[in-house]
Amino acid sequence: MSAMSDYLELKFLDHFTGTASTSAPSAVYLGLSTGSLADDNSGTELSGNNYTRKAITFASASSGSIASNAAVEFNAATGSWGSISHFGVYDASSSGNLLFHGAFSAAKTIGSGDVLKVASGSLTITAA
Repeated sequence: MSAMSDYLELKFLDHFTGTASTSAPSAVYLGLSTGSLADDNSGTELSGNNYTRKAITFASASSGSIASNAAVEFNAATGSWGSISHFGVYDASSSGNLLFHGAFSAAKTIGSGDVLKVASGSLTITAA
């Protein structure tokens, strides 16, 4: 399950009603969390222990959803990241704005030396 952030909902409405001209970000980035990221981005993204967001790409949308089209590999953790259960898609490699958020189908505990890899096609964003 995925959801648009409050930020993206407003940008979408502005764009398609002609209220404001908006452009797509040049790249989007996958962020990780041990808990839910809310529409207002009030959740807590990981930090420290060699964690950084990673660029993610998507195939064209079809049947109301869009799926990642390349694997995303995070840096090896230099300490515990905890149980990774949720993701966010952002418009910048750091800071920036949350665009979409959701939960992985299963949580994965990442300890020191572990590498989290998201397989191509395994992250899907669905329009509701």
